[in-house]
Amino acid sequence: MTAQLNARGDVAVLVPAAGAGLRLGPGGPKALRLLAGEPLLVHAVRRVAAAPSVRLIIVAAPAADVEAVRALLAPVAPVTVVAGGAERQHSVAAALAAVPEDVGVVLVHDAARALTPPELVESVAAAVRGGCAAVIPVLPVVDTIKEVGSAGAEGPSGPAEVVLGTVDRAVLRSVQTPQGFRRDVLAAAHAAGLAAHTDDAGMVEKAGIPVTCVPGSDLAMKITRPLDLVIAEALLHVA
Repeated sequence: MTAQLNARGDVAVLVPAAGAGLRLGPGGPKALRLLAGEPLLVHAVRRVAAAPSVRLIIVAAPAADVEAVRALLAPVAPVTVVAGGAERQHSVAAALAAVPEDVGVVLVHDAARALTPPELVESVAAAVRGGCAAVIPVLPVVDTIKEVGSAGAEGPSGPAEVVLGTVDRAVLRSVQTPQGFRRDVLAAAHAAGLAAHTDDAGMVEKAGIPVTCVPGSDLAMKITRPLDLVIAEALLHVA
């Protein structure tokens, strides 16, 4: 049986949490790394569970840690935990398979975005509910972005690179999660067996489905490197 939060909610949130997170340094799965004494996954689930539209949360954990993750999250919120796969795509598919047929709005969320506010969850869900097939939260790109290529010579730390051009950052956006989908759209993208992408919106986009953008949140930063943990801990008092 799938654990529920709000029986009146119409949203299922899938959290793929089986990745190793090698860029965060040595240790266990990234979702279980500690932020201010609690795993990232606990922070993420607590905030998602606070969104009124969320009926259920399904976490795809490392196969060997399903029971441990279930026990970890039991005091936080009613959560269904399934075994994830070797790739993010496999974990999302495993979690999606556990969503009841009567849930029409599905969000996919990164445990590494542990400080994502409930308001962003609601914003994405509302856009899907309002008729969008796929929705992503985005932020403007503030850095200058250069396209580079090999110079054909060796530099001090490997092949030298040269600037090929400057990308117009006005048309660029940084993508966050949760990403929202009509359930049938996400299911069709996974059933099509499309090549792996870094996010589910990429799969849907590849299938020719329009993806709508909504404003993201600075608090929805992705914790990827050790420095990000320091920044996230400093943000905890406002998240």
